[in-house]
Amino acid sequence: MTIMLHGVDLVEVSRIEQMLESHGDRFTARVFTDGEQSYAESAGSGRAERYAARFACKEAVFKVLGTGWGQGVAWTDVDVVRTASGRPELCVGGVAAERARELGVDEWIVSITHTAGLALASVIARGP
Repeated sequence: MTIMLHGVDLVEVSRIEQMLESHGDRFTARVFTDGEQSYAESAGSGRAERYAARFACKEAVFKVLGTGWGQGVAWTDVDVVRTASGRPELCVGGVAAERARELGVDEWIVSITHTAGLALASVIARGP
């Protein structure tokens, strides 16, 4: 029997802009992997949207895992990467990967989108 779990999160881009302005590198280093930071920063004026989309994706994963921000799961345990075609994929490590194994998750399906005002992520976790 296949398990399927679903997490969704919606983030206001202005909230992330405020975090970037008030906490800067401290915020980005705690929440985003080096690759996520490089990708977001390459967008210039669109960087807040890219950060917000990845933030929403991480939140959606935490909902799937049932952990929220705590229980030993670090923000950087979840890395949102792009394939050569531009499709988002998840690399899950650390305590988040342990929790995913406990739940029987062996596949992640990700969709993210953003506008100037909102970022949305939908994450589906599947297993055998």
